[in-house]
Amino acid sequence: MNAPSGSNGPGGLGGWWRSPPRSGLRRLINPWEYRHLRFSGGIRIVGGLVTAVAGVICLSYSAYGWAAFFLVLAALNLAGGYWYLSLARSAAA
Repeated sequence: MNAPSGSNGPGGLGGWWRSPPRSGLRRLINPWEYRHLRFSGGIRIVGGLVTAVAGVICLSYSAYGWAAFFLVLAALNLAGGYWYLSLARSAAA
């Protein structure tokens, strides 16, 4: 009756978030994304490109506020994707 259910992962939520063990800024990455860095990085880059296209379309219609919003999101996604791919490349070496 008092046995652990095991549904929360190792050591509860804190243990789940720390697995696999990471250091520094790598702790900011979701554990599932950290386990699949190449896939997550590629998806972020594709999302950044799609968002950049939306920003350019907004620029063509003179919607400068929306264009700035989409272009900032695109820059953040592209930077995050590049960071994920660089982490995956350094881990493989």
